[in-house]
Amino acid sequence: MRAGMNETPVAREYRTGSDPRTLRDALGCFATGVTVVTCIDEDGSPVGLTANSFTSLSLDPPLLLVCVAKSAASAGPLSAAEHFAVNVLQTGQRPASITFSTRVEDRFGCTEWSEGEHGAPVLMDSLSVFECRRHAIHEGGDHFILVGEVVKATFEPGLDPLLYFRGSYRRLHFD
Repeated sequence: MRAGMNETPVAREYRTGSDPRTLRDALGCFATGVTVVTCIDEDGSPVGLTANSFTSLSLDPPLLLVCVAKSAASAGPLSAAEHFAVNVLQTGQRPASITFSTRVEDRFGCTEWSEGEHGAPVLMDSLSVFECRRHAIHEGGDHFILVGEVVKATFEPGLDPLLYFRGSYRRLHFD
């Protein structure tokens, strides 16, 4: 749109390049939901991490995927677990998102949860939860791609999603 005679043109920033910062900033322009991926480790303790690289993969069979950083403290247990859960967070769960994205030792201490049908931790009051059986794991650079077969899905239609866009948490705005 052209600026009118009396309007000041809006300065726009265009960047291009293949450096990591430009790539990260460009990827940040894709708004995502926020999830916490959880499982039980070999000692029987709950583990989990915040992830926004999550998507549906197939309806028949029902598959989803989540990308997990190989450097994450929960990476080993998540890659070994037969069952895991993807908890899609709602706006009131921003504190859980922050807790599960840090190196806090007891991530479950201040987050209400219960055991899902196959043992994976399910965070209370989530927007939706996908309880999964591990279907496959694929290499993906500094991440691995965890593919799960959904064995149970639940959702709460009255809640709004917690969103992440350009490095900040956001909310939906309806006109």
